[in-house]
Amino acid sequence: MAAAQTGKRYVVPGGVAEFIVTKGGPGELRCGDVPMQMRGAEDASVTVDTTGMETVQLGKRYKDEQTGIEVLVVKPGPCALNVDGRAMELLQPKVLPSAD
Repeated sequence: MAAAQTGKRYVVPGGVAEFIVTKGGPGELRCGDVPMQMRGAEDASVTVDTTGMETVQLGKRYKDEQTGIEVLVVKPGPCALNVDGRAMELLQPKVLPSAD
């Protein structure tokens, strides 16, 4: 099992979606049942059938509670985002105090 590394970009094999890890940890990022690949080290022979998967939106953050891994969507696309088979939770934006 590969650990998700902070600051590294991961892509859906043969897909469109791309993520950057903002908080790393032990666990393998996956799209469905297929491990994601680090950008620049993609294996063209591995692809994911993203048919029917929900689209992750640009700028949204996701977190895995068990490992603490957090990712930011930098390129939207269909992906069943999970860590070791556990679905990642969409984080709500932080409410900042008013500057008034």
